Amino acid sequence: MRHFTKNDPLSQANPKEGFTVAVYKPSGWTSFDLVAKLRGRLKYVLNKKKVKIGHGGTLDPLATGLVIIGIGPGTKSLNQWIDATKEYVGIIKLGAVTASFDGETEEENRVSTADIRFEEIKSAVSGFIGEIYQRPPVFSALKKDGVPLYKMARRGEHVLPEKRLVKIFEFEILSFNNPEIEFRVVCSKGTYIRSLAHDLGQVLGLGGYLSSLNRTAVGEQRSSDAFEIDDLVFALGSVVGAIRSENVE
Repeated sequence: MRHFTKNDPLSQANPKEGFTVAVYKPSGWTSFDLVAKLRGRLKYVLNKKKVKIGHGGTLDPLATGLVIIGIGPGTKSLNQWIDATKEYVGIIKLGAVTASFDGETEEENRVSTADIRFEEIKSAVSGFIGEIYQRPPVFSALKKDGVPLYKMARRGEHVLPEKRLVKIFEFEILSFNNPEIEFRVVCSKGTYIRSLAHDLGQVLGLGGYLSSLNRTAVGEQRSSDAFEIDDLVFALGSVVGAIRSENVE
């Protein structure tokens, strides 16, 4: 299956076989928003009512970074991207918690972080490397009885997601400017960085939440080679001539 980055000419895309493409998601967009934007573009330029398109792993709305998109039969190869290791960089803010484990909801339980030492943080971080059990955030797309947990949470329903086994290959502190920890993580599929931030805050006894996140890699694919959305929308026009005679549904 052919995979494209911003460095590759999309005019070489094989419409019959389908393809995957690296896209950079901006903050404020859901992964579904990204898919819907590209689907709308393809439906227009191909003059089709249906175009098969999907993504290789959800990225939180407030997060930025790499998302792999599959188009046509290219959606069949998305599992390899879903199963791939992921790399993230971001910032954890200590001294408060939020219900969503990120900045989507209001801060609660604020405490002073004046006495925390860098050595304490390093020691706590080392305890998360390897296989760990983590509880996903209530504000997530996971479902219970067919209903997304975030919808149940917003209705005020009490939900406690089950813990799941994930693996943290690398957890590195890039800088510490109290109360913010800049970090880098390499992890297995299914890892919630929001939960990692929350759990680190709990271990330190201060609380903490994820204040920013950027997915920098999926497997060997780096976000630096991903298409910006507008650039990809424009570039998709270059495959129109080749695709018009093919069925990509």
